Amino acid sequence: MDQPENKILMKFTKKQLDRYSRQIILKKVGVIGQKKLLKSSVLIVGAGGLGSPIAIYLSALGIGKIGVIDKDKVELSNLNRQILFETNDIKKEKSLAAINKIKRINPDISIKSFKEKINSKNIDRIGKEFHIIVDGSDNFKTRFLINDYCLKKKKILISGAISKFDGQVYTFNFLKKNSPCLKCFIPKMPPNSDIDNCEFDGVLGPLAGIIGSIQANEVVKEILGIGNTLCGFILIVDALKLTFRKVKLNKRLGCICYEKQK
Repeated sequence: MDQPENKILMKFTKKQLDRYSRQIILKKVGVIGQKKLLKSSVLIVGAGGLGSPIAIYLSALGIGKIGVIDKDKVELSNLNRQILFETNDIKKEKSLAAINKIKRINPDISIKSFKEKINSKNIDRIGKEFHIIVDGSDNFKTRFLINDYCLKKKKILISGAISKFDGQVYTFNFLKKNSPCLKCFIPKMPPNSDIDNCEFDGVLGPLAGIIGSIQANEVVKEILGIGNTLCGFILIVDALKLTFRKVKLNKRLGCICYEKQK
């Protein structure tokens, strides 16, 4: 271990070294990488099927500050996929129940809950506190809003979507001029854009875990600058066939991101 790493190592408590030891021994993480994770901040939009595994993994691996925004209460129909919650959480506020679970996983990190629905009036007040936004929302209206905000503020956005047996993951790093955005793929908001797809189409529980875990993995790669992220691609997952397809996504001429990132 070189001298800079030795100095950083001295700043970790024994409990932290034990808690994060399996990550620290990874050459692409180390104590310097773990310090980056502890100094980072991530906002999770939606404490549902995607938000649950995202919150669990990000808290466990030591993201220093996590925000969770959700206005809903836990319902019985959530429990097949929203693994943050248990039967005794039914009727509790999701955002509060989520942070209580996160605190039990890792009491050392900072956690903030927002018991409200994200909208054009509050998104900057909430989002400006965080480096990365992870979108686990369930409707296109919210996804488009977050996309436009992250583009404007040059934030990293990691978005996921699930329906039935299919899932998608996108990473948009708006710190990079060549990053496409959600509207490059979906130029116009679909009809009934504020409707929860899962409520009407259904969703396989484990699919939420697969997609949410991939989103959490993308967060780590973006923070540490390691590996190949999904920026510039769409990952399409078919849980029935168990196939993963990575499709190239280019900036679309005339798209809002094409104009703003010239």
